[in-house]
Amino acid sequence: MSSNEHSPFYTPPRFNATFDPDAVAQIQRAAATGIYDIRGGGAKRKVPHFDDLLFLGASISRYPLEGYREKCGTNVVLGTRFAKKPIEIKTPVTIAGMSFGALSGNAKEALGRGASAMGTSTTTGDGGMTPEERGHSNLLVYQLLPSRYGMNPDDLRKADAIEVVIGQGAKPGGGGMLLGQKITERVAKMRNLPIGIDQRSACRHPDWTGPDDLAIKITELREITNWEKPIYVKVGATRPYYDTALAVKSGADVVVLDGMQGGTAATQEVFIEHVGLPILAAIRPAVQALQDLDMHRKVQLIVSGGIRNGADVAKCLALGADAVAIGTAALIALGDNAPALESEYKKLGTTAGAYDDWHEGRDPAGITTQDPVLAARLDPVKAGHRLANYLAVLTMETQIIARACGKSHVHNLEPDDLVALTVESAAMAGVPLAGTNWIPGQGRY
Repeated sequence: MSSNEHSPFYTPPRFNATFDPDAVAQIQRAAATGIYDIRGGGAKRKVPHFDDLLFLGASISRYPLEGYREKCGTNVVLGTRFAKKPIEIKTPVTIAGMSFGALSGNAKEALGRGASAMGTSTTTGDGGMTPEERGHSNLLVYQLLPSRYGMNPDDLRKADAIEVVIGQGAKPGGGGMLLGQKITERVAKMRNLPIGIDQRSACRHPDWTGPDDLAIKITELREITNWEKPIYVKVGATRPYYDTALAVKSGADVVVLDGMQGGTAATQEVFIEHVGLPILAAIRPAVQALQDLDMHRKVQLIVSGGIRNGADVAKCLALGADAVAIGTAALIALGDNAPALESEYKKLGTTAGAYDDWHEGRDPAGITTQDPVLAARLDPVKAGHRLANYLAVLTMETQIIARACGKSHVHNLEPDDLVALTVESAAMAGVPLAGTNWIPGQGRY
């Protein structure tokens, strides 16, 4: 107790807004260890997000659709530009790339089962394609990353689409990480790595240095797959206008744009919290690039990073995206950070809802681990069913909003259906501030 606590002039201790308890703890940890902090998940700082936007439902000036009697389409066709066999998904929600290695085999199987039950696609992630994942995924996108782990022409041909990953929202400009405790014999064999040794993949592809070289690589991938498979190009949200334009120039069928709220299996926290753009700030510049090139809806745009519910999905579509991808939300649907595991999270020094040490391989939910005992806890059938339920809810919520705005297809949602609650979100999304016709910062991106 402070000696002056009962003084009439006593003031209670006050934390510094800059050096708050979290900042102090980070400095103390760095001083004690001499190494930077590594964790999984996405940005935890508050940034402008979809909650800052609202839909204007129909009333007199627009006519809503009746709930169950009037149809509202949700299907999306991806890869219509060049691919002989574009893929069609029944919902505008796909599963983002998460690798076997970062995730357990059971988790990858569950993602495939859940996505297939809802008629959508899942994605391999870094590290190659497993037979279980291919076997339980009706539509599987194969990721080609700078590491080239597991890359071979046979798996490219087995895939339904190929995603060339230039960057990731949680770490644009940075390479992947997989710590040694998760590199088991099987993971090591797939990635041609020594067992139990930390893996840090390159931050850029060894096969090209710019968009002209990327165009050559995309042509090579098309030739390997007989021009059948759609080719995606994924970028972290940093300079979305120019990156989207260059992806189109390079021959992409689909552009995938990942915002800073997107998760990662493991990277430096300084990356997660301080590099990249919120996805809200990235969608409209990317759409503008497509429109300027007369490629909007011809080259499809998938966006990701912090998608949680059908309202988020609908807002992405209204801003011009064709579909969204979910990663962290999908893992939560499988059972990540479940309150039922609270006692085990406490043993790890955390709590349900805040567990982010995915790189350590000690996940009690059996999702972000290669420990066979922990991984066996996740029933891929039950977890896949939970994911399918979640995807169904996302789809229905998106339809509900589209119908309320008078739309017979979710792709008919448009910026005119939205208003913003803050000046920042109005400027980022390019929609009016609520109650006004003012769009701050209107002009070229």
